[in-house]
Amino acid sequence: MNGNTVDISAAPLPAFVDWMRTVQAQIEDALGRFLPTGKAIPNRLHQAMRYATLNGGKRARPLLVFAAGELVAAPLSRLEVVGSAVELIHSYSLVHDDLPCMDDDVLRRGRPTCHVEYDQATALLVGDSLQSLAFELLARAELGEQQLAMLQLLAAASGSCGMTGGQAIDLESVGKPLDLPELELMHALKTGALIRASVLLGAYCGQPLPAAELAALDRFAKRAGLLFQVVDDILDCTASTATLGKTAGKDAAAEKPTYVSLLGLEQARAFAADLKEQALAALAIFSQRARRLGELTEFITQRKF
Repeated sequence: MNGNTVDISAAPLPAFVDWMRTVQAQIEDALGRFLPTGKAIPNRLHQAMRYATLNGGKRARPLLVFAAGELVAAPLSRLEVVGSAVELIHSYSLVHDDLPCMDDDVLRRGRPTCHVEYDQATALLVGDSLQSLAFELLARAELGEQQLAMLQLLAAASGSCGMTGGQAIDLESVGKPLDLPELELMHALKTGALIRASVLLGAYCGQPLPAAELAALDRFAKRAGLLFQVVDDILDCTASTATLGKTAGKDAAAEKPTYVSLLGLEQARAFAADLKEQALAALAIFSQRARRLGELTEFITQRKF
């Protein structure tokens, strides 16, 4: 460690890619178990819920849950529930975002969007049902003394002062210029709130952290959430539809404000690099305990899809 960042270069731990694939497989299995089977009535709705959630996505938010859980020696059973709940919220948001009344997209994770594969009414109900299931999981599992705090955190991150509020600002801002603080606020809500919740929820799954460490983790989570969005904006204008698994260039075509449209591509990349350093610096207090969070920060920065 160099004094202001977490050292992710050396430790006798499994390779990051192996760890990531293991966690992704665990979450995929857990989601498959938690979601209703496609044979359960109403069949079509349940099939659509599974279609929208399984077999796709980076599972970045559950990965953050598991990585933060390592800081507090959290039980795997808790991390699976919490990681699944966060991913269900994320999946529901994608289903609704893709609807014609929102972003009107036809491709998600390399496949037709839910409303294209099924229909708009079913897609609306899928989003509603995935959101409900997320809170049902958190409410019925044995998650320890922080269970009520977990429910409150995920609810706030998902609501009008979190993810859906950010989406509302996004829709209102089409074709309008935003300055940097306004853009940061929009994405702190739309993307950052659920990223932050994922990190803190993982930490809540184990032994309580001292106040100073919890504050540092919160700083990391906020920087990481903003970093994720800046990289997403960069990829939207530099990667292909085939690589992204969703329609490339949609933000520019829809005249949505982005970090690239506001700062330019090179400055957006420089901003992402600065956010990465800020995020890693916040992890310094944890030393090697935060190795996975540091590696995930690098993954978020370098991702190509």
